[in-house]
Amino acid sequence: MPSKGENAVKNFDRQYRLAAGKAGSTGFEIGSGKRPLHVSFSVEKADTNSQNTAKVTIWNLSDEHLAELSKNDCVVVLHAGYGDTRPLIFTGVVTFATTKADGADRSTEIELVDNRIEVRDTYVSVSYSGAVNCKTLIQDTADQMGVTVSFSYNAEFKDIPNGYSYVGPARNVLTKACETSGLVWSINNGVLQVKKSGDTMSREVYELSAETGLLGLPERVQISNEDKGYSYGWDVEYLMNAAIGLDDYVYLNSKVVKGYFRVYSVRIEGDNTEGSWSCTARLLEVKQE
Repeated sequence: MPSKGENAVKNFDRQYRLAAGKAGSTGFEIGSGKRPLHVSFSVEKADTNSQNTAKVTIWNLSDEHLAELSKNDCVVVLHAGYGDTRPLIFTGVVTFATTKADGADRSTEIELVDNRIEVRDTYVSVSYSGAVNCKTLIQDTADQMGVTVSFSYNAEFKDIPNGYSYVGPARNVLTKACETSGLVWSINNGVLQVKKSGDTMSREVYELSAETGLLGLPERVQISNEDKGYSYGWDVEYLMNAAIGLDDYVYLNSKVVKGYFRVYSVRIEGDNTEGSWSCTARLLEVKQE
């Protein structure tokens, strides 16, 4: 476990890699070398069916790079962290890009949406006679969408007894299969995640404490669910660690609270030359059956 001093040193070794291009093309990558381009970004992720979003600003891109970003369905992949440890921050499609003068420099602002192509364009065709297990239905749908599927450690799947046929948007099949089995689905960085509502994806636990990067004191929160009453938890800020993702299991070890929670939402903000390089997460209580 790193000491506070080690965290302070690591925070000065900010590193990123940003790759962009149409799927299957060469594209470009920036961020390496002694003088990487100036980049700032803000990423929002939440445990909902809505798509995650990101905004990235890059200074002094070449004309060739700008041309790549202007292509239809250009995909951007961003990794960031410290030194050689750079977890995946975001994968998304460019939905908006604009370049303007910024003093002697020029800045390009990019807006990204997670898996816009898969959710927007994918229609599926499935047909089963007799009983079909919902896990099979989800896997077959994910295969047609072209996304990897990840099932939580404790997900259980029911059968649809009298066959099932459907042609249409993939999201409708996923919702049908998940609701039948008491599960929920979301897409995060190209991975279709299926789990129990209010639960975590795995039993692996990340500790958040002052020694591992926790900043300041957690703030108590209460959020209203439309049909499920209230959920309780804490808002926390910590040094950038994108390895902690949505629906991960976290042990919060602070002066005001100690306990186990799941990551409900996370905002990642970074600037490789100045300003923030941190995460802000909302941790909610893990529902017990």
